Amino acid sequence: MFTLLFFRVVIVLLQSARSIRAMAEMLPPIVVDHLPAVHRSLRIAVVSETYAPEVNGVALALQHVVEGLCALRHDVQLIRPRQAVDDLAQQRNGSFEEVLMRGVPIPRYPEMKMGMPANKALVALWSRHRPDLVYIATEGPLGWSALKIARKLKLPVCSDFRTNFHAYSRHYGIGWLYRPIMDYLRKFHNRTAFTMVPSEQLRQDLRANGFERLVLVTRGVDTALFDPARRSDAVRQLWGAPPGTPVVLFVGRLAAEKNLGALVAAFLAMRRVQPRMRLVVVGVGPWHEQLRAAVPDAFFAGTRRDEELAAFYASADMFVFPSMTETFGNVTLEAMASGLPVLAYDHASAGQLIRSGENGLLARLGDEAHFIDQAVRLASDSAQAREMGWHARQTATGLGWPRIVKQVEEVMLATLASGAEERQADAVTQPVAGVA
Repeated sequence: MFTLLFFRVVIVLLQSARSIRAMAEMLPPIVVDHLPAVHRSLRIAVVSETYAPEVNGVALALQHVVEGLCALRHDVQLIRPRQAVDDLAQQRNGSFEEVLMRGVPIPRYPEMKMGMPANKALVALWSRHRPDLVYIATEGPLGWSALKIARKLKLPVCSDFRTNFHAYSRHYGIGWLYRPIMDYLRKFHNRTAFTMVPSEQLRQDLRANGFERLVLVTRGVDTALFDPARRSDAVRQLWGAPPGTPVVLFVGRLAAEKNLGALVAAFLAMRRVQPRMRLVVVGVGPWHEQLRAAVPDAFFAGTRRDEELAAFYASADMFVFPSMTETFGNVTLEAMASGLPVLAYDHASAGQLIRSGENGLLARLGDEAHFIDQAVRLASDSAQAREMGWHARQTATGLGWPRIVKQVEEVMLATLASGAEERQADAVTQPVAGVA
């Protein structure tokens, strides 16, 4: 009985196979080369001295990169200094975890923490859970420690050049440190597989100073958050700016490296053209009292974040940014996305994105008199200013964060490939056991 049943099953299967084969012959062939590649999920260790909710361009940009990498299904381990006593490490759905290290306040930046060397902790962490690669976003003591341990454990490393520490030295009476700082940064970045830089101008400057393997990866902007539609009459009332009152906005740290003397000179020249003009300042820092003394009726907003910050951008009429020390200048892009005409020096993101007279105005780098002349031009023609703001918004809409994160991912994949090549080269040069 069992044998008969067995043969019947075999016959049914054979008949089914013939039917399936006949159906398959009727279907169009599948070209394997056209199938998408399987997405590989990477284990990425990100090391940074700063991260949100700290308010600075590096912290906020890095937050977008980390969230974007998680959205691409990578597992991200963020290693950063503890920002406050009650700061707790975050974990999210198994794809994101924070590891908090000891930090100390940065001189003149007490609200920010600088990471300390953590060799033993990193050896233990990465020996227990080995990442595919290490991405170092800042070059402080924690970043140097991560670079040292990653090389010791033969982990591929890429880095990011995000802050002009070497340029800042000139604004704090320690210009003599420029060369030693540059030497340190070159030594640091040249030990990584690739260094991402946000502008072509910066890439050329660093290359001239001996930096190697530099890759251009610009910054992005959240165009849904920074949107002209967030313009608010209530915000303008808060500023004391009734309809018809032009408002100049500045967003950034109130510190010497932002060249705030040029902001004051430009605004006072603009006010001579438009006596009702108001200045709104978003940010904190040691230059607060000097700014208040120079423009006592300015509105000082302190720190603003997220939707509130976006409403401040959209409710202004023009953005004036005199800094000459930016590596990129995220605020320039946020202002453009908010529909504001931007006046800035021909430098960093402004030099890269602004077509002077079309979507903003540029002044010659280092020429304060030209900066003031351009400010007067901006204040003199409100219709042209609005048109430049419209074009600025169009420029920014093509710079969303998803596209930038994909560029970062490509650099990481290239870093992995370069690491594989190095390991293969090492294997070739190593003597085979038992062979003289």
